[in-house]
Amino acid sequence: MSNTPMAASPLTRAVLEIDEYASGLGWDQPARLFALVDTARLRAQEPGLAAQLGLGDEQESTGLTPIEQDELPTGKALDEFLGTIAWPDAVVGCALTVERLMLPPSAEAQVPQGLTGGKLAKWVADHPDRQEVRMTVAVLRDGARESAVRLREKDTPTEVLTGPDLIPGLAEALAATFED
Repeated sequence: MSNTPMAASPLTRAVLEIDEYASGLGWDQPARLFALVDTARLRAQEPGLAAQLGLGDEQESTGLTPIEQDELPTGKALDEFLGTIAWPDAVVGCALTVERLMLPPSAEAQVPQGLTGGKLAKWVADHPDRQEVRMTVAVLRDGARESAVRLREKDTPTEVLTGPDLIPGLAEALAATFED
């Protein structure tokens, strides 16, 4: 968590930690899913795992620890995959980092009528104003949300935009993984 502000909430710090981790892997990476667990509970119930993750006693005890899950399946739509997830009680939240192409709001009026799926994706990819972004979204069981967005052209820790409502659709999909 070298670049995460200590005054931020535990959820914001977890999102920024995941963003920093993904940044270290470079661009053009697959989506990555993380379980979020209570750090103090992890230390108490799984001291061996906590030690393996480098969570010494000297670190804060009120945080969230992201634990990367297995690689997401290829060939399956992200929303379909998320619909298959059920988390154990020890998981207090989850996060996903994914890269996408985005257009500025001013380009919405330019989208040709009737484009969907692959044709729309190609149109966006060919648009001169497209931006490559990495989005990290996290949700907790209690409904709290946080997001981080990093533009490829401004790939520095000081240029990461954060906020709870930046990517509402993805946050909703992640929150649904906690519904019974």
